[in-house]
Amino acid sequence: MHEGQRAALERFIAQAAGARAAAITQAQLLSGGAIQENWRLDIHIDGGAHDGPLAAVLRCDSASAGVATSHGRAQEFALLKAAHVAGVTVPEPLWLCQDRAVFGRPFFVMRRVEGTAAAHRIVKDPALGGDRVRLAEQLGRELARIHSIRPPRPDLAFLPVPELPPAAWLIDRARRWLDGHELPHPVMEWGLRWLERHAPAPGELNLCHRDYRSGNYMVDGQGLTGILDWEFAGWSDPLEDIGWFCAKCWRFGRNEREAGGIGAREDFYRGYEAESGRAIAREQVRYWEVMAHMNWALISIQQAQRHVSGEESSLLLALTAHITPELEWEILSMTEED
Repeated sequence: MHEGQRAALERFIAQAAGARAAAITQAQLLSGGAIQENWRLDIHIDGGAHDGPLAAVLRCDSASAGVATSHGRAQEFALLKAAHVAGVTVPEPLWLCQDRAVFGRPFFVMRRVEGTAAAHRIVKDPALGGDRVRLAEQLGRELARIHSIRPPRPDLAFLPVPELPPAAWLIDRARRWLDGHELPHPVMEWGLRWLERHAPAPGELNLCHRDYRSGNYMVDGQGLTGILDWEFAGWSDPLEDIGWFCAKCWRFGRNEREAGGIGAREDFYRGYEAESGRAIAREQVRYWEVMAHMNWALISIQQAQRHVSGEESSLLLALTAHITPELEWEILSMTEED
């Protein structure tokens, strides 16, 4: 962050906070974030409702265009506000700025939560996240609170209501993207056909996070501190999120812990059912786990393309390309009996 950005950002924060002045005492670009950038900010605010020190995070677009299906920052800010009001454990959203003259890109500022989101550490270190049964149950409860948000919602009017049942809509979106892609992916075509033939009856629409997994929540030594990364959220079948969380591709090597690599599937289910008051259709979750591998494979191709095309030189994006065959193998393994 150069001095011009810092000064413009300080002026914006002071105005947004209704303060006399704001001073950024520390600014650090955080690691990770293939689609967005996150800046750790320590701010001292003089006056207004936030008078005093403020620990915050600034979230802005990455240098490149990002994944085709990801939301912009204004949309993600609105989603974060809706989740916060619904009682979901999220960082408090503070201020949105769409004036590119301030930081060069749209951004929003949210209150910082402490802990780590590093999935490879969380699944291996039992000291992170506290009691694992309780953590799995709490993650189930948090997801149920997200799913309590239902259309119509004027504050979320930018989210399209699918004209097709959620599964059919996802299949159609994936097929159209693959048809326009320059390289063939026959395994994924097979997977789409399987998903088409086995699609469950559509249920009600809820707000789905669509990236609810280990790596997108923060924990400290006691437990959960925040649900992160809302850029893919949309109206869908709640089982889409449940399948995504339990899918093998998001267990980070701890395959025996079927709930996100951190706990038992039934512990996660129990928390969800207790909070939502409705039973999970367990026989349908496997279908949505196949869908999870399909969607993650599509995203992996898109992210790899950003690097290969020269749009954004990134080792993280380049390495993402290597997981596509593994995801295709899992799709074949899960559907081989059919």
